[in-house]
Amino acid sequence: MRFTKFGKAFLMSALSVGAILGITSCVQSYTVGYLYVTGTDSSSSTNNGIISGFKIDHNKGGLTPINGLPISSGGANPNRAVLLSGSRFIYVLNRGVNSSGGGVCTVSDPCSGSNITLFAIGGNGILSPQDVQFFSQGRNPIRIFADTTGTFLYVLDHDSPDNFAPSYNPLTNGCTLALGVGVQTCGDITAFSINSNTGRLTLVQNAQVTSASGAALSYFPVPANPIDFVLASTFVETVSGTPTTGDTVFPYTYASSTGQLTINSNSAQPLNVGGATEIVSANSFVYVLDNEPLTYIPVNETAQVTVPSQILPFTVGTAGALQQETGGVVPGDPNLENPIYLIAESTNKFVYVAYQGNNNTSTTAADSGIAGWVIDTATRELTPEISGSPFGTGAGPVCLVEDPSNQFVYTANFLDSTVTGSSIDVQAGVLAQLPGTANKSYPLRGPASWCIVTGRTS
Repeated sequence: MRFTKFGKAFLMSALSVGAILGITSCVQSYTVGYLYVTGTDSSSSTNNGIISGFKIDHNKGGLTPINGLPISSGGANPNRAVLLSGSRFIYVLNRGVNSSGGGVCTVSDPCSGSNITLFAIGGNGILSPQDVQFFSQGRNPIRIFADTTGTFLYVLDHDSPDNFAPSYNPLTNGCTLALGVGVQTCGDITAFSINSNTGRLTLVQNAQVTSASGAALSYFPVPANPIDFVLASTFVETVSGTPTTGDTVFPYTYASSTGQLTINSNSAQPLNVGGATEIVSANSFVYVLDNEPLTYIPVNETAQVTVPSQILPFTVGTAGALQQETGGVVPGDPNLENPIYLIAESTNKFVYVAYQGNNNTSTTAADSGIAGWVIDTATRELTPEISGSPFGTGAGPVCLVEDPSNQFVYTANFLDSTVTGSSIDVQAGVLAQLPGTANKSYPLRGPASWCIVTGRTS
């Protein structure tokens, strides 16, 4: 085929325009997902919960507030939220308030008004409350997660219903029936099945434990003073304990078809630490974050000795027992305090830990930040910290998430009521501030409590 001079010129012009459009389309900004942050409204004295939301820009990681947000979380003091995998439903755990209106809930002063509120994600990231609330079986709920298929939802209550019984009866006390003679108080896990169409929850009764009358328990007991729990492989692992008694991990076997949790043994596994803050499943491992191990007094010494914060890596063994990973305990960053969450980024090259700091009332907590470690490709051990670690955040981060495009990480911060983000160097693991002004942050209406991300963009 032959072209005239005019035809050749026209063709080259068309190709040039196409090339320009192609290049332009590669750098066009678009929303890769949404970031949602729970917290409280600083203009309210009743700790009213709110949910804020941002669109995540694919190119630079910038955040744009979602129109119509923040909205009410459906209760007071929301402390966790969960997004169902591949779904459009979000569940917010509102802890409620104690007798003085605060969110510090104890056995002697339990919180009232706690609930789980359901939201649906609509177009442009809008959240719509579904005008329905659900309730855990115990009191003072502290954690929530859904299984990987979005079939079952679990809530960890600090105090089981039997902790508040007017008198102790070993024939009806669920703590004793499940955990053994002499155990009178415990925490609990409340299990729900999820309706995939509506998101509504239905209580899963404990078919493993029944009272003397044959009645099934409405909850799954765990050792007293639970701190956190996680689904790892086919086990639900719960960390419980105090600085004086030491922390332990207690495994349940999880049945993916029924949601049932089955006790493997009545004994909890000692962790030999006394300051556990979180248990996280990531990179095929289970990590326990420890803020300050048990203090002890060496022989012939009078001074107490403490160890800085640390990361305890485990694999999951027989019956859910945690097995110390090769290389053992990893020292935490000596400049930071109170590790609160860990993520393994998408390529499984690096692990990052967010440190909340000392939780004082300052808005410039110097001991807040993100520390990062390289994952050894041969042994899977965590090697010394990434060059440049720790990396900056806002004051008092309460969560750490990676965006759906695996380019950025974000924290929501309690002390200065902000969201901060960083880009990930996928070769070296270094976190860099998002492009723009120094210490770029996005304001929230009040202190943050948790954050989640979704890749849903329709």
